[in-house]
Amino acid sequence: MDLILFGPPGAGKGTQAKRLVDLLKIPQISTGDMMRAERQAGTEIGKQFDHYMTQGLLVPDELVLSLFGQRLSQPDAKSGAILDGYPRTVAQAEALDALLAARGRKIDRVVSMEVSLAEMIDRVVNRRTCESCGHIYHLRYNPPPSPGLCGQCGGKLVQRKDDSEEVVRKRNQEYLEKTAPILDHYTAKGVVKAVSGVGTLDDVTQRIKSAIGLA
Repeated sequence: MDLILFGPPGAGKGTQAKRLVDLLKIPQISTGDMMRAERQAGTEIGKQFDHYMTQGLLVPDELVLSLFGQRLSQPDAKSGAILDGYPRTVAQAEALDALLAARGRKIDRVVSMEVSLAEMIDRVVNRRTCESCGHIYHLRYNPPPSPGLCGQCGGKLVQRKDDSEEVVRKRNQEYLEKTAPILDHYTAKGVVKAVSGVGTLDDVTQRIKSAIGLA
């Protein structure tokens, strides 16, 4: 199954994608995570990603497509993938469709996670990420067992520099203008299911399972 988790910044796509990996036995492909890894490594492409992401801007298509194509070709993604944070424009969606079609595949389901702007800001500003394993916490809803330390690996928790209200508002505006139209693209293909992204992690997971036919 090739599945897209769709929604605005802070909707919880990354958290839910990680939960679905075990259920579907396919990998999560997060362009955001891959881009952050390149930024942290200080590679040339990582520096280009940093320029756009710290300003809350969408990264140019050619950079994202290059990174994504490499990942999709790896053995663990040959039977399907959970796409988190990609595509972000209609042009990217069309390019993705072509990329998958060349492999005899297609997007089977787009799950649209719906949350308000106020909810997004609260989630993002209070989000902390383990710089070692990438595990995500929320200071109020899902706090770490020890302040500043990851309960999974003991790594240091950090607030990403793009996790600010200003950046969230800017990214949301970009989302409304450039990313939201993707739903029309996939609605025409009959593969979109909308779910509420508000509630406990288990509640949201159950809604997604129902949307993709697992419950």
